Amino acid sequence: MAAHNELGKKGEELAVEHLRNKGYEIVARNFTFQKAEVDIIARKDNILSIIEVKTRSTPDFGDPQEFVKARQLQRLVKAVDHFVEEHDLDVEVRFDIVAIIKNKAGTRIEHIEDAFLAFE
Repeated sequence: MAAHNELGKKGEELAVEHLRNKGYEIVARNFTFQKAEVDIIARKDNILSIIEVKTRSTPDFGDPQEFVKARQLQRLVKAVDHFVEEHDLDVEVRFDIVAIIKNKAGTRIEHIEDAFLAFE
């Protein structure tokens, strides 16, 4: 497995641990629908958080959250609509990013709630 794939996998594990520590229940991981993949679907109270995990080894080329593109957001929305309908859920849906910088100096985790509102 390529180093960047391993870093991404480790980032998702760190994100799951971080979310659980904040009281979230992990509902699904790596949910796919058509061309979209949702990294983590988590629930806390009546909010279903759709979480994109972005992991980088350095912030030198920008913060991890800056790498989410508009086309990816459109695919995520379709996937989440399908997930909610498939599971007959009556919840508020929120799109979050967990941005992780992990390197020899340490690990920085930032959970950005309603992250995609900034992209609209």
